[in-house]
Amino acid sequence: MSFSLATWNINSVRLREPIVCKLLAEEGPDVLCLQECKSPVEKIPTAAFQELGYHHMIARGQKGYNGVAILSKLPIEDVGDRDFAALGHARHVAGRLENGVTIHNFYVPAGGDVPDRAVNEKFGQKLDYLTEMRDWFHAERPEKSILVGDLNIAPREDDVWNHKQLLKVVSHTPVEVEHFNEVMDAGQWSDVTRADIPEGLLYSWWSYRARDWDVADKGRRLDHVWATPDIRNAAHSSRVLRDARGWEKPSDHAPVFAHFDL
Repeated sequence: MSFSLATWNINSVRLREPIVCKLLAEEGPDVLCLQECKSPVEKIPTAAFQELGYHHMIARGQKGYNGVAILSKLPIEDVGDRDFAALGHARHVAGRLENGVTIHNFYVPAGGDVPDRAVNEKFGQKLDYLTEMRDWFHAERPEKSILVGDLNIAPREDDVWNHKQLLKVVSHTPVEVEHFNEVMDAGQWSDVTRADIPEGLLYSWWSYRARDWDVADKGRRLDHVWATPDIRNAAHSSRVLRDARGWEKPSDHAPVFAHFDL
């Protein structure tokens, strides 16, 4: 079974329904994982997605904040969610395809502006969230699984536009990268995107604050696709659809794609 998968922080699925439909119509991934849907599940505009062949959805939502959804052309079973760090946020949902592959869709907390948990509660929540992810994967030892989402960390020096300038900026600080790597190690996850694109600057997010984001190109790779060891060699053809950042009323994130042959 071969299938394509994309992950995209959409920054309001209702506001950006037109570009979600554009992606589904033009790119046609078999599975699309969305984060920051900012919508109760019952208000996600599923009718438009169903018309494009996405008849299956599992989601967790809340009004105005957070929210994760998996849209699929393929039958997919809802296998639950976890409230890491007991935040009461809709930040995780998992689904299982008929071939037995489990897809985890995550929206890790952004962490606020100050990388110091003593003065910034949100940064502490982010670190606690990652710690609980680590502990869960260490206990569960996932198999035949894919993890995608906006993990809000750019781990490598070439995942940001300027490593030295961003060392004290939330999303690229050493303590965040350490937590990120511990989560990866606990589940023996492989970075699918970087396995396919091992060298060079690579971004999936560009701030709305930049007057001309494309020319300035001050991006970060915050969106990730991982796989467990038993299926990592089945992954290929990773890419970031950078053009989507320039679509009408865009998200500040671009979709990240991968294919799996299983």
